[in-house]
Amino acid sequence: MDLTINSTKTLHNGVEMPRFGLGVYKMTDKEAATEAMTTAIEAGYKAIDTATIYDNEVEVGEAVRNSSVNREDLFITSKVWNTDQGYDETLRAFEASLKRLGFDYLDLYLTHWAIEGKYVDTYRAIQRLYDEKLVRSIGVSNHQQHHLEKILATANTKPMVNQIELHPQLTQKPLREYCAANDIAITSWSPLARGRLLEDRVLAKIAATHGKTIAQIVIRWHLQSDLIVIPKSVTPSRIKENAQVFDFSLTQEEMKMIDGLNQDWRSGTHPDKIKV
Repeated sequence: MDLTINSTKTLHNGVEMPRFGLGVYKMTDKEAATEAMTTAIEAGYKAIDTATIYDNEVEVGEAVRNSSVNREDLFITSKVWNTDQGYDETLRAFEASLKRLGFDYLDLYLTHWAIEGKYVDTYRAIQRLYDEKLVRSIGVSNHQQHHLEKILATANTKPMVNQIELHPQLTQKPLREYCAANDIAITSWSPLARGRLLEDRVLAKIAATHGKTIAQIVIRWHLQSDLIVIPKSVTPSRIKENAQVFDFSLTQEEMKMIDGLNQDWRSGTHPDKIKV
């Protein structure tokens, strides 16, 4: 796979979504968050993934406006939080997010978690935002197959993206296969398993072979697995380092070795156990 920092994944509605971007979860220090996002954009990142609950949508908007890159050349994602779910509530939440960002549209808007009794209505509202051209693409996050099946049973426009926890110790193969069959792209959150992978011997050996860090090897694995990946960091040097993954390739054998690290281990909550 010939990949660059500008490589995109074509979503089922034809929108081109960057395969590589910056996740901004837990970036709560306003000054540091703005600096990190600005650094990423200037380093060539074309996507920023935020959410209402991250409390940094204002900073995302500021970083975009302060950068030398035009808004239309960037891909901005946000998500409706659990306590804002429901049809009317989602429409109001989206309007509030847009105001905080200072934008007149979003590139991607997601349901953050599948809250029982609400997520279908939440997605119905997101469909309306898409129909009204306030968002270029729509999707969900942390949805299992049974959640997606329930949405697809009534949806006029199926999700274009499902953002899920995914890393070499949680490869999510069955869910990935289901999404692929339904033309739903996968974005990996917690792609480095919150640092748990950085001591792994298999990854260390592969990293030494390529003269790369373990983090760079794992990010490259996501990309070569046809996944969209959004590593997060507030450290400018790490942000730049995470983007230096386009000058080498993993072999098929190395990809299999990394696939073999799966333990079905989650760093976050299981989607079926999430509460409002």
